[in-house]
Amino acid sequence: MSLHSEPARDAKPDLGSRRLVKNTGLNLLGIVVPAMIGLVTVPVVIRWLGTDRFGIFSIILTVFGYFALFDLGLGRASIKFSAEAMGRGAMEDLPRIIRTTVGLQTVFGLAGMVLMIVLTPLLAERILKIPAANLAEAKGALMIMALSLPFAIVTPSIRGVLEAGQRFELVNAVKIPTNALIYVLPLIGAPLGMGLRGIVLLLTASRVVTLFIWIGLAFRVYPVLARKEGFLPRHRLRKLFSFGGWNALSSFVWFFLVSADRFVLGTLRGMTAVGYYAAPAEATGRMNMLPGSLALTLFPAFSALEGGGDAERSKRLFTRSLKFTLILLGPPAAGLIALAGFILRIWLGPEFALQSRLVLQILSLGFLISALAYVPYSYLQGLGRADLPTKFQLIETAVFIPLLWFGVLRFGINGAAAACTIRVLLDLGLLIEASLRVGKIPLRALAETGIFRIGLILAVFTAALFGAKRLPAAPLWIVLASALYVLWAWRRALTPEERDGWTGLARRFFRGKAAGEAAGS
Repeated sequence: MSLHSEPARDAKPDLGSRRLVKNTGLNLLGIVVPAMIGLVTVPVVIRWLGTDRFGIFSIILTVFGYFALFDLGLGRASIKFSAEAMGRGAMEDLPRIIRTTVGLQTVFGLAGMVLMIVLTPLLAERILKIPAANLAEAKGALMIMALSLPFAIVTPSIRGVLEAGQRFELVNAVKIPTNALIYVLPLIGAPLGMGLRGIVLLLTASRVVTLFIWIGLAFRVYPVLARKEGFLPRHRLRKLFSFGGWNALSSFVWFFLVSADRFVLGTLRGMTAVGYYAAPAEATGRMNMLPGSLALTLFPAFSALEGGGDAERSKRLFTRSLKFTLILLGPPAAGLIALAGFILRIWLGPEFALQSRLVLQILSLGFLISALAYVPYSYLQGLGRADLPTKFQLIETAVFIPLLWFGVLRFGINGAAAACTIRVLLDLGLLIEASLRVGKIPLRALAETGIFRIGLILAVFTAALFGAKRLPAAPLWIVLASALYVLWAWRRALTPEERDGWTGLARRFFRGKAAGEAAGS
């Protein structure tokens, strides 16, 4: 992932299958690597800071995340508009798009900064109820964090130009180390006795430096950005605000939807129930980084195809993405469903296996359903219909909350898991229906990909895993069942063209790996 690549002057983004698969892998690395670093560093930081101060540090980061919503969806709108411009070859539009979004984000970021500073005493003393011994330090850390808000809010638009152009090798070359700094800088600051204020100051400095790195990369790859253009005209500004506004509302609703289960459980069943529920919920939630990495790639791709007027290619990308998501993520979900008790017993002990097995099974099915939903969500966003997913979320909220309340009262943690899975199933149904209708995609186009047959085979595979774990030499039978699924998927689910594409990708990967080893020897 070299930063010294040749500038792509006035070039349309590469939307070939190999590029999209490679970018999805890069995005997955960009999520996984910092998370793995966090797993190693967080226990050390807790020991240095102490549990109370680490908890305060975590809360400060959470509060900052809420204030980052002052972006009002303009970062995502910037990616959408930039990708559309690249798709139609109108590179001269980029300076106006970025100038407009960055200008607006700067204003909103400064407003958020002032509000965060003004509200800091109220947040620290009344809302967060930070102990008196840590109050002054926490207030100082919150105020320092507020200073970084304008830089954090502007960053998505600058980085978004590279994402719009599918330059994810550059995006992740910066994202991986800078996101890792969230975990590494406390590890540096805590042993030096810097305290919360010093650590937050380091994080703030890193955000400023990172923004300037993004600016340098964006201007290098797209020199057209250096042109001194004006702002977007009024009619396009309205579209920008509309798209961003729907995304901002979606972020608020989404946060409510994904956190309501634990609040309701805590209220109706107590913190012990939350504990038994939270572990499998966190495990399946973390798995969303897999489809999330695909969505990061698909959204600008769909936007570029929409901008270029290539509706047929966009439809093919939609149907094939659904198919590959089901093929690749179906087996992990099936494994979790069939082996939930064994996994929980090894991971958290026999009591968790007894209490949380059914929760993990239900949420694993929900994970697969929500993974599929990432594709139509990205498709509708790429078509410019950001309003539809948000409206669907509002409908889901009206159904989900009464269902969750009843489920928790009647069935406890299993009822909460069932309510969440029913919600994502409703979400997938609404998104698929809207995608087929808005994109004018006939239902037979999905059937022709073999997606329904793949779903049936996955059900058989899951049943085979349930049977295999009861047999003598169970691991051997599980491996055999998995091998048969892979063989079937390769021979029957993929077309000859798709098999050739995956074979070519494997050859390129191993050739590149061999070349790297030769260069290092």
